[in-house]
Amino acid sequence: MADCVFCKIIAGEIPSKKVYEDERVLAFYDIEPKAPVHFLVIPKAHITGANVITAENSKVIADIYQVIAKVTADLGLTSYRVVTNNGTDSGQTVFHLHFHVLSGRVLGEMA
Repeated sequence: MADCVFCKIIAGEIPSKKVYEDERVLAFYDIEPKAPVHFLVIPKAHITGANVITAENSKVIADIYQVIAKVTADLGLTSYRVVTNNGTDSGQTVFHLHFHVLSGRVLGEMA
């Protein structure tokens, strides 16, 4: 999508501090971290949110969680939180599916 900030990051039009990249997935540090360690993991295919996951595009979710396992292990993290928001009421501000990985301090309860 031409106006999607994450698609622009994938295309290299906007710089990012990459943590991991392969042909299907990109991981990069959040520019407004909410924890000492806060990175995002996104599919390179433009998928707007969790509500549009289908049998045809769901394999990328497994890829994303494999990347999360690899990156957290590489960073020496054994305790972390993975969050994805879907829709404006949940706090989604970029409509490209993404998973926040947060660690580095006691995070406490979500709700």
